[in-house]
Amino acid sequence: MDIENIKEIAEGQEGLSKTLGMEFYSTAERDTVMARMKVGKLNRQPFGFLSGGASLALAENVAGVGSMALCPGKMAAGINVSGNHVKVVAEGETVTATARLQHEGKTLHVWQVDITNEAGELISTVQVTNFIVTPKRTRKATPSKQHHS
Repeated sequence: MDIENIKEIAEGQEGLSKTLGMEFYSTAERDTVMARMKVGKLNRQPFGFLSGGASLALAENVAGVGSMALCPGKMAAGINVSGNHVKVVAEGETVTATARLQHEGKTLHVWQVDITNEAGELISTVQVTNFIVTPKRTRKATPSKQHHS
């Protein structure tokens, strides 16, 4: 999946993806997108392992990038994220999230996201459902009428 046209949106703006250190990658397959994230002080537990919440955030974000790449001009809102964490990853290691599209409807996309460690071992498996919406155009603010007493 080619995500180059939305990579700036995914990585370039302030927000969770940038804060947690996510990097997104195109793939040769139309139904697959990838992301990587190094485990560090901003996405780990106090014990030095990758936070389960950071894993879920990585999965939701990579699935969202995939949905937006498939639907130019639309937004993807994660409406359900459910995962299982099966192995820990220590600070300093990098995880890879591979998102595969399971269902592509007009308004719903379902993704299966597998997160692996540097050895290719499964860390977390996550299912993400995205709701696809057309962004509302912003209206220019009009000065409110002031009432004088």
